[in-house]
Amino acid sequence: PGRRAWSGELPVLPAAGALAVAVGAALSTPLVAALAGVAAVLAARAWVAGRRGDASENRLLALTEGLAALAAELRSGRSLDAATGTAVAACGDDVCGRALARALRSPGSEPAGGTDPVFADAVERIAAAVRLSERTGCSLAAVAGAVEDDLRARRRHRQELRAAVAAPRASAMLLAGLPVLGLAMGAGVGADPWGVLTTTGTGQMLLVAGVALELAGLTWSARLVGRVLA
Repeated sequence: PGRRAWSGELPVLPAAGALAVAVGAALSTPLVAALAGVAAVLAARAWVAGRRGDASENRLLALTEGLAALAAELRSGRSLDAATGTAVAACGDDVCGRALARALRSPGSEPAGGTDPVFADAVERIAAAVRLSERTGCSLAAVAGAVEDDLRARRRHRQELRAAVAAPRASAMLLAGLPVLGLAMGAGVGADPWGVLTTTGTGQMLLVAGVALELAGLTWSARLVGRVLA
């Protein structure tokens, strides 16, 4: 709690591309440097997306804990303002705390979910619960508890989906590493596959085509997994 996850504010993509190009140019040909730069940028982009997904998951968990504290405080008879302060403290995340406080104290205002659509939807549901309680007079503790249960159920569902696609992800990464194994085996038997790919015209064409197919396969696999997790 209270630990802020890095979400990619630093220029990681240009830095990764520039570093890969510099290393490729120093160790091999300009073509290899260019391909290394493209691959590094795409890899850094996937890494940043993964870190943002982890930060979103942690923020949703913090929001759930805040809702649990809110429901408990309201059931004990405390006022909404006092219960809101306790819920914000229970979040342990500044962004989550501000969004929860705004949804509870100003449910009719613009939701403060930021650019994360999943988190924004959760905050909007909390604001809708407050509006429902104000209009109908129903217990806000009961409505907040229902929203909390829904968030926990959705989190369990996402975890089950991630566990289900873990094996396909591992298979895709294993297949992506086979070309590197092939180069190592070729060099082990006395051939020079890397020299052929980087110094001859036909080899350079095959290298470009191979890298393009490799990136296309990884992108396709990532989209298939992303559609399952969406």
